[in-house]
Amino acid sequence: MLSLLRPARWLLAFVVASHAWADIASAAVQQKHVLVLHSNRRDALIALLIDSEIPRLVEAGLPRRLDYYSEYIDLPRFSDAGYQAAFFEFLRLKYKDVHLDAVVAIQDSAIGFVLRTRDRLFPSTPVIFLANEAPPAIPNSTGVIVERKLSGSLDLAFALHPDLRNVFVVSGANDSDRAFERSARLQFQPFESRLNFIYLSGLTTGELMGRLRQLPPHSIVYYLLVYQDNAGENFHPLEYLETLAPSSSAPVYSWVDSAMDRGVVGGHLLSLHGEMNALADLVLRVLSGEPADRIPRSTPDLYVTQVDWRQLRRWGISEARLPAGTLVKFREPDGWNRFRGYILGALLVLLAQSALIAGLLVQRRMRRRAEIQVRENEAALRASNERIHDLGGRLLLAQEAERARIARELHDDINQQVALLAIDLELLREGGRDRPDSATLIWEACERTHGVAKSLHDLSHQLHPARLRMLGLVPALNGLQRELSRPDCAIEFTSDNVPATLPHDVTLCLFRVAQEALHNALTHSGAGSVSVHLLGEPDRLTMTIADDGVGFDVNDAWRRGLGLVSMSERLESIDGTLDIDSRPGSGTRLSISVPFRADAIAEIMPV
Repeated sequence: MLSLLRPARWLLAFVVASHAWADIASAAVQQKHVLVLHSNRRDALIALLIDSEIPRLVEAGLPRRLDYYSEYIDLPRFSDAGYQAAFFEFLRLKYKDVHLDAVVAIQDSAIGFVLRTRDRLFPSTPVIFLANEAPPAIPNSTGVIVERKLSGSLDLAFALHPDLRNVFVVSGANDSDRAFERSARLQFQPFESRLNFIYLSGLTTGELMGRLRQLPPHSIVYYLLVYQDNAGENFHPLEYLETLAPSSSAPVYSWVDSAMDRGVVGGHLLSLHGEMNALADLVLRVLSGEPADRIPRSTPDLYVTQVDWRQLRRWGISEARLPAGTLVKFREPDGWNRFRGYILGALLVLLAQSALIAGLLVQRRMRRRAEIQVRENEAALRASNERIHDLGGRLLLAQEAERARIARELHDDINQQVALLAIDLELLREGGRDRPDSATLIWEACERTHGVAKSLHDLSHQLHPARLRMLGLVPALNGLQRELSRPDCAIEFTSDNVPATLPHDVTLCLFRVAQEALHNALTHSGAGSVSVHLLGEPDRLTMTIADDGVGFDVNDAWRRGLGLVSMSERLESIDGTLDIDSRPGSGTRLSISVPFRADAIAEIMPV
């Protein structure tokens, strides 16, 4: 039994191993291998961008992992035949066992190298190129052709420097630099009628910097490319630009956006990121299985007019001169944009503090106003209390005086007449009609009886006039005018639009006020005439009492007299008002106003 199981175990192990190797082989087939050949050094900006952006962009659209390789020709050394042979052998040995799915050639040197060595290095591998001009036909290839447009930066320089006369063109000394300079000369030919071009090429670095420090007015510097100076020293073109730009006595322009932030004003600049996107799109299409020679060559316009805001400030160039659509980069925020958060925060704190302070001030003002109101109310309350005490005392005195007056009236007049009437009646009782003077006694008794009746009538009328209740306000005032008029003081009463029927409390109040005012005028003013005018208005009654007497001090009269107080309190009980205008020597005028309502009159009228 065990002898039968052992072959089965070996068979199972073989199947598992076969599947594992199949998976590994499948993974190897699924993985894509791409080799990028750079014409520049490893530290060139375009090489750095391609090596960072191409893998990221391709893997984003590729369903499988990318195996990415980069090699660098290094242009300053590439002219040496021995270097080229060594570079070829290096690539042959390194990639002889690698199945490359695509070879990407960057710019002319790498494209030329691929043309010469493809049959020996990559005979069947699709080629994707990035070139500045269309290369010779390459089987199974496609690419991105981005023409170098160098004259666009001159157009921008003309816009920013209307008085421009001289253009100093900076380029290097090796073969690549000189080829680039030749291309620039061809593109600058249309401008030679307007501008003077001076080519600063084939100079040592010291000589070049000395020339740039002493440029004439109305000049600019156009930086092309410097890989090597006349002393044979090799440079990184962008680092070389960073060294030259601060020494230049004129603004510096260029043709590629990698020169930005390195001392140039700007220009009509090639977008390296745009090149990366166009190149990555072609690589992805080839890796996805699309035949390279069926993909049309791409010729996108990747130039953008842009300037460095800091360099505009350095050279005093107005932004108003910038062509429409110009991209302004590296703009430093002004104080508002830089410290906006702090400013807004400070303003909010300040507003909050101001609102708090304003609230506290308002609260303090309200508190002071309330305290003043409380003190005024306390003072008014004390004054009212004192006034009530004083008024109470005066009321008691007035009550006693009124009782004394009534007592005097009863004693001196009525009581005396009643006593005399009693004596006359007693004499008539004792003598009868036999007395010779009986007729006289009877006549005198009758007269005294009439006198007593009249005195009682006058006294009761003073206490409560029946005419007021029976006839109304106007007849009552007419009667009061007739009763109080004297030869030395005429009283005139007039009325207009006074309703025949008024509420009893209004009628009584106005009558008592008029009665008190007339008594005061006759007793104290020494007036020769007094006028009383009663006027009916739609919502109130007004009564004016004026005399031409000696007048008085109103404030002093409030403290000493009881008549003004009684008039004021009577009017207050029916919501009326009393206004007194009087000064010593100028007479007195009382203005009384009493509100009345038509419905109040209707209530007392018979239905």
